[in-house]
Amino acid sequence: MSSEKVIAFTDSTFDREVLQSEIPVLVDFWASWCAPCKAIAPLIDALAEEYYGKIKVGKVNVDENPSTPSLYGVRGIPTLIMFKGGAAVEQLVGAVPKSQLDALIAKAL
Repeated sequence: MSSEKVIAFTDSTFDREVLQSEIPVLVDFWASWCAPCKAIAPLIDALAEEYYGKIKVGKVNVDENPSTPSLYGVRGIPTLIMFKGGAAVEQLVGAVPKSQLDALIAKAL
């Protein structure tokens, strides 16, 4: 079950929701057929809960929103990109452990 705190970003909402955000945003680029994406989904939900109010956490379905992933050079999924002040500041590819994501978030805060 996905958390209500995880936002679904689309090509049309990405600029407003992510690039213009006052707080850092962790974006998970994923697809429904991707096994590693499904494997880290509970972790993404947990991070959204844990850091609620400090960062935004959201997902971009690469099949439904092809423009945004190509803009950021997303080649493999899951790709997790941290945005701060309208810029991509760090990127992780693959189903990474929570410790790596906590470190990524700590740097952005």
